[in-house]
Amino acid sequence: MAIEVDYRFTPTIDAHKQAKVIAIGQTVGTWDARFAHREASLTSHKSEVVSVFKEPDNYSIATIRFPEANVENDVSSLLTMIFGKYSMAGTAKVIAVRLPENYGLRPKFGISGIRELLNVRERPLIMAIFKPALGLSAIDHAAILKEVAFAGLDIIKDDEILGNLPSCQTLERLKACREVLDTVKQQTGRTVLYAVNVTGNAAQLLQRARELVSHGANALLLNVFSYGFSVLEALVSDPEVNVPIFTHPAGAGALCAAPDYGFAYSVSLGTLMAYAGADAVLYPAHYGNLPFDANQEAQIRDTLRARNTMPVPSAGIHPGVVSKAISDYGQDVILNAGTGIMDHPDGAASGVKAFFEALEYAQKGESLSLDSLPDGALKSAIQKWGVWVDK
Repeated sequence: MAIEVDYRFTPTIDAHKQAKVIAIGQTVGTWDARFAHREASLTSHKSEVVSVFKEPDNYSIATIRFPEANVENDVSSLLTMIFGKYSMAGTAKVIAVRLPENYGLRPKFGISGIRELLNVRERPLIMAIFKPALGLSAIDHAAILKEVAFAGLDIIKDDEILGNLPSCQTLERLKACREVLDTVKQQTGRTVLYAVNVTGNAAQLLQRARELVSHGANALLLNVFSYGFSVLEALVSDPEVNVPIFTHPAGAGALCAAPDYGFAYSVSLGTLMAYAGADAVLYPAHYGNLPFDANQEAQIRDTLRARNTMPVPSAGIHPGVVSKAISDYGQDVILNAGTGIMDHPDGAASGVKAFFEALEYAQKGESLSLDSLPDGALKSAIQKWGVWVDK
């Protein structure tokens, strides 16, 4: 099997020439008569320019096919091959990567496994983020968790900025929150997942992940673009880390936001995450508070689901976008809200309640008109954040 990559070049670039440069320079390079006896071996590692075509805007798309034998069935060697030194050679953007079905890793839990852990089968899942991000104690986190967990929340996560800080060490935070999770389970029968942010250098991070799981962590959060895809793959492959791994997009903009350089978001947050084994992937929704392209979002969603990875649209999610989210995603989605839950005018528990009320309205196909909404959590949320309207 082969690996195919689509590169997009600006109108000023000779796409045919540059495609050949990539095909040769990112694989075997050139050779002369001294290596004639290695001709067959060298040729087997050489990539091939499959096609080059021009788009209506005069940008060009070149497709290059790389031998799978050139990489190590992981994301890191793949990135080095398809866009290593060439990433510094000028304008070019990787807009698609097609990998063999058996390449890389699959999630240990994914959509089906997360649903099984939560025993929630047929509705979107609701997730919150601890806020404020920094400055809270472990006891503060536990108090927040108690409020939202008893209100019906499915999942909560650390803010990606919060690491193993002296003011709120990761293990102490987990221990305080674990007591709440156990109480919720005993009193309601419900499981709530807490995705603990795992940090440190590579060796520390892996050891810390094992320690957290041994102390009751039932999910982990990883900033993949900060710590690396190889760290994600190590966590996925570790038999001691037998909990879902949620990945955060922090840093993705540095690789993806420039229009003519780097990677498409659909590649970095879709293809690479899915083939590195992430169980659930956070990324901006186009109706959130970060500028994001709806087509890229849809590609990420579809790529993740094809590998049983749960999509988690984020960044500015509030009850007023629930109907739109269900229209875009159906049931297999985690709706992830920070301020959309924690900054509810009547408190975080009401923020959770507002999401579940919005789910009921969306499933019935009813509109969220302020004139018809009864007083309560949902109406207060809509008064504060409004309702998403397609532009």
